[in-house]
Formats: sequence, C-alpha cells, structure tokens
Amino acid sequence: MKRVKLIVAYDGTNYAGWQQQPNAVTVEQKLNEALTDLLGEKIEVIGASRTDAGVHSLGNVAVFDTDTRIPAEKISYALNQRLPDDIVVQDSCEVDADFHPRYCDSIKTYEYRILNRKFPMPEHQRNTYFVHHKLDVDQMKAASSYLVGPHDFKSFCSIHAQVKSTVRTIYSIRVSKEEDIISIRISGSGFLYNMVRIIAGTLIMVGSGRIKPEQMPQILAAKDRQKAGPTAPAQGLTMIGIEYL
Repeated sequence: MKRVKLIVAYDGTNYAGWQQQPNAVTVEQKLNEALTDLLGEKIEVIGASRTDAGVHSLGNVAVFDTDTRIPAEKISYALNQRLPDDIVVQDSCEVDADFHPRYCDSIKTYEYRILNRKFPMPEHQRNTYFVHHKLDVDQMKAASSYLVGPHDFKSFCSIHAQVKSTVRTIYSIRVSKEEDIISIRISGSGFLYNMVRIIAGTLIMVGSGRIKPEQMPQILAAKDRQKAGPTAPAQGLTMIGIEYL
C-alpha cells in the first residue's frame, strides 16, 4: 500500500464544488471514478480544500491509498486521459503514509479576480466577477492591510460554518490591477467557510466608497457577519496552491 499525492487544477464552472454529493457532479467524484477505472480498485481521494460550486483551482491537493504497481509519478499521465477537459492533474508523487493534505501545516493561497470595466468581456465571464463602476484600488489596498496577521475573522465567516475557533492568520494580501482586472491574492494558514469571498466582497465595497479603509478594525472587532460586506460570487475565486511546511 502506498499513498499518492495529486496536484489538481480545474475549472469549477460545471461542478457543484469539490466534495462528493449524492445528486450532483463534483470534482472529487470525477477523480474517484477515473482512479477506480485506472487502478481497478475502489479509490476515494482526500482533498485539501473543499472548494464551493463554481470555484476554480490551479493547485488543489488530494491524496489516496493504492496497491497499484504503477509508479506514482506516472499516474498523472494515465489519469488525465480519463478525466474531462476541465480537470487536469498537474503532478502525482508518492508521499509518506501519514501525510494528510488538510491537517499538515501549510500556507494556502487564493486569488479573487474582478473585471472592472464598463461592459463585461465574454472571455472572462467564467473566472472573474464583473463590476461596472470604477473601484478605487488604492483604498482597497489600504483596507486589506488591516487584515494581515492573526485575527478573529468571525465577521468574515459564513454563519453556517461549524468550527471551534474563528481565529486565523493571514500572512499576506496583495491587491493589484492589470488592465481591467483587479486581483486580490491572499495567503494564510487556513480559511473559514466563505472567508476569502467575504473579504473580497468587503474590499469591493471599500473600492466603491461604501466602507472606509479605517473601518476594517471595527468590522473585525465586531465579530458580526452583518458588519462585513457581501459574499462575492464564486466564479471570481481560484485556489492558487498550497505550500506544505
């Protein structure tokens, strides 16, 4: 028996998220089906991030255990021939039997992309959130700086989250603009349910002038979901990758 790690990229548009569900098509389901077919044994992967419906990935991590004699580094090549075009395994390798993609210490990076122009562009409709009114990027940068470090992010967490603690550490936030696309890239030790999308929605309100940057400490201190901005739509969010420490 060996444990194999996969790095998985996908366009989440056509999937009801990562996690397998009884009445919907998911990324996890497609991986399980393709691996079971390839290896001739029942395979169930364990994913690092259970991304929501419509969320994309450049580098989600999953592991599975197998008795196959196929070298771990060769599995990605054979697996991609069995997967749909919108899911591609970027790498496969053998890891220690006790490696767990969710519980090992890591730095996770997500990026939220906003198309900020007068009219939408069809080529960006699947992986950006369109905002037609001009956003002030400098104000968004100023607001984001208050979120770096360890904080209680209860104000930036879905009320449906079931966690023991809402304290998380953000290592860096970078807000940048290239042509018509504003990117919010966030790295942290871990994220609460919808946390990145709520941060994005709040920063959009800052860029719109509806929240001032200096209000961010009060929003954090309130520990009240109603004080932060809306949850930005899923299609603008991409998991960039995970660095294990």
